[in-house]
Amino acid sequence: MNRIVIVGASAAGLAAVETIRRRGWNGHLTLIGEEPRPPYDRPPLSKQILTGAWEPGRAFLRSEQDLARLKADLRLGQRAAALDVRRRRVRLGDGETVAFDGLIIATGVAPRRLPGGDLAGVHVLRTLDDALALRAALLAGPRVVVVGAGFLGTEVAAAARTTGLQVTVVEPEPVPVGRPFGDRIGRLVADLHGDHGTRLRCGVPVHRLRDSGGRVTGVELADGTVLPADVVVLAVGSTPATGWLTGAGLSRDDGVLCDDLCRAAPGIYAAGDVASWRNPHFGTRMRLEHRMNATEQAVAAAGNLLGDDVPFAPVPYFWTDQYETRIQAYGIFPPGADLRILYGTPSDGHFAAVYGHHGRVVGVLGWNAPRQVRVLRRLVVERAPWTAFTARPALRPAIVN
Repeated sequence: MNRIVIVGASAAGLAAVETIRRRGWNGHLTLIGEEPRPPYDRPPLSKQILTGAWEPGRAFLRSEQDLARLKADLRLGQRAAALDVRRRRVRLGDGETVAFDGLIIATGVAPRRLPGGDLAGVHVLRTLDDALALRAALLAGPRVVVVGAGFLGTEVAAAARTTGLQVTVVEPEPVPVGRPFGDRIGRLVADLHGDHGTRLRCGVPVHRLRDSGGRVTGVELADGTVLPADVVVLAVGSTPATGWLTGAGLSRDDGVLCDDLCRAAPGIYAAGDVASWRNPHFGTRMRLEHRMNATEQAVAAAGNLLGDDVPFAPVPYFWTDQYETRIQAYGIFPPGADLRILYGTPSDGHFAAVYGHHGRVVGVLGWNAPRQVRVLRRLVVERAPWTAFTARPALRPAIVN
């Protein structure tokens, strides 16, 4: 194997390049990225970049000198257009082909849009350019409507509200972030936003975006309500960026389908938001759009491409920062899972909870409780019986059914 190509130059792609070089592989290494910017971190986009707390350069993951030391052929600003598995080539948007012996796919996801999403004043948030454009729009002091109350939507709402703007969040589900955490935690998130002056319209889907002369003027809900808006942010989910793989012969179903080694085909692996693989720890297939998973899975995929053959079986970790609250989560949170609060109380603004499914502890959530959630994480790692929390008296005083 003399030539390795990595398609996708965000956190996962960078981690794969660094892992390959760290392992001592000295062949020809190519990193292809559609954006012209060097690899940068995405979590700050909806928080520090959007509020102006960070200059854009702080989001870059490595300096120019660090990237140069990797001795990789950086093809930034180049779009992967097609994959030829048989001939082992990636075709770029300009028609050039790049040959490979080993390939890692790390192309991430693309934001979903609604009809009318191309109107002036309508924004999505995926790239640094998206964040800077939205930041500039918010500086005009507009009325903001955020469509979608998942992690991204609620983070954008918190950032906009922190700058003093009038913000309304629209969500078809009964509560924010009900997926994955359930209605009980969702109601706490709703209260958090309500306490900071954000208006929430949950349980009502969007009917259409209203406009005048090609510029958005409002959001019409299914019940006939019209929410005036100068800026609309669409945070309605994303789709894996696999269009360029059409006709390549790789299995795709909500991402690139991989085995437990992150392998999609001989010599071809996937990592990060675009990869769908079977996690042996939980015995289920999953695709994660979490920052930590992007790095961890890229390290695993790169190692397996080099011959490790070690199943990738992580306990997922993710977090969200909203106002003064940090919510941290380890594990998975299946629909219908049981929930127990083991430490603190929601009214105090500090608590930790465990989730149980099929008789096992599968997830841990901390609300401003970093130490406690790290302790409880062990229950997920050990696949502890659902009754295991009763053996931890230090965390038992605040058990709530």
